[in-house]
Amino acid sequence: MKALEGVRILDMTHVQSGPTCTQLLAWFGADVVKVERPGKGDATRGQLQDIPDVDSLYFTMLNHNKRSITLNTKKDSGKAIFTELIKSCDVLAENFAPGALDRMGFSWERIQEINPRIIYASVKGFGPGPYEDCKVYENVAQCTGGGASTTGFPDGPPVVAGAQIGDSGTGLHLALGIVTALFQREKSGRGQRVECAMQDGVLNLCRVKLRDQQRLAHGPLKEYPQYPNGTFGVATPRAGNASGGGQPGWIVKCKGWESDPDAYIYIIAQAAAFDGLARVIGHEDWLEDPEWNTPAARLPKIDQMFAEIERWTQTKTKFDVMDTLNPLNVPCGPVLSIKELSEEPSLRATGTVVEVEHPTRGSYLSVGNPIKLSDSPVEVKRSPLLGEHTDDILQEVLGMDEAAIAAAKADGAV
Repeated sequence: MKALEGVRILDMTHVQSGPTCTQLLAWFGADVVKVERPGKGDATRGQLQDIPDVDSLYFTMLNHNKRSITLNTKKDSGKAIFTELIKSCDVLAENFAPGALDRMGFSWERIQEINPRIIYASVKGFGPGPYEDCKVYENVAQCTGGGASTTGFPDGPPVVAGAQIGDSGTGLHLALGIVTALFQREKSGRGQRVECAMQDGVLNLCRVKLRDQQRLAHGPLKEYPQYPNGTFGVATPRAGNASGGGQPGWIVKCKGWESDPDAYIYIIAQAAAFDGLARVIGHEDWLEDPEWNTPAARLPKIDQMFAEIERWTQTKTKFDVMDTLNPLNVPCGPVLSIKELSEEPSLRATGTVVEVEHPTRGSYLSVGNPIKLSDSPVEVKRSPLLGEHTDDILQEVLGMDEAAIAAAKADGAV
């Protein structure tokens, strides 16, 4: 039995933030019914296509384990079918622009009338406030949520992260909200609204930067590269590759960096492991030198310390460095390219990277479920073709017979 078996999700989401959420729920066994526009479907089916006339990887990698129904909710008959779907589902998830479902005639109050037990889950760009009606995408969320202002080097502009913390990050938050609301419904018997703003989600992931904003009022942030020779302003600054965890860390070059853009490794000069690190890089002398043998003494010379570490790492590959430092309990990690990750056998073995067969585009790689449950194993199934399950859903979920389905098609409702 799957963890969410018996839960049905009416999936009105599109693009990335919402589909991230509903895909996660589908992996755990929920029956996710993806509602799409007849003839068009989710916009990402046709975006960034690498193979002509087939669903893009953008779509397939965010919509595994779902069923697709096409539905025209502008038609009265389509609205009637949508109403019946609301009655038959546990959760309605959407990430439309603010007010879109209300304009369709399905306000939260109306949805509650139709199904008092339903969980109505939404992703929005902003919560209530001056920006709540603004449209938001990934990089906008990173910029308005504190991610960009705290990412990059001190002498450079704000930088957005490669990880999709705005879209996919908020989708993960929404999934937690949904399962929490479902759990509460077991006690209350009632549904409720679940709302996640992308700005809020990014700020949650920038929690340590809000920590540092408050610390800044009491003196310089000594683990930041601006200390001791630079200056601090009124806001949490960008810190390059500093670790941010109270222990000095930096990305240093490894052998082959001249031609390999990812021949780097991150090393944390943790106080507890500094003895082994100093010895292996040829600076045993630091251990007896009061200018180097305490964290406080090293703090003003972090740049010099990492320059010496880098002289050593440039003589070894990033994997050789790992092999040397790990037994010494020195925290470190190679900069792995997406190509390296996609080919990593251990990630294939755990289902974190999976190969999926698709009827029109052939096989492709995707990221599998990052959350592993011992009693709810995940089988990643391909994304649905547009409207592939329309008849099945109308029959199985709504109990419509062949004549009623034919009438709905003739009217353009599905």
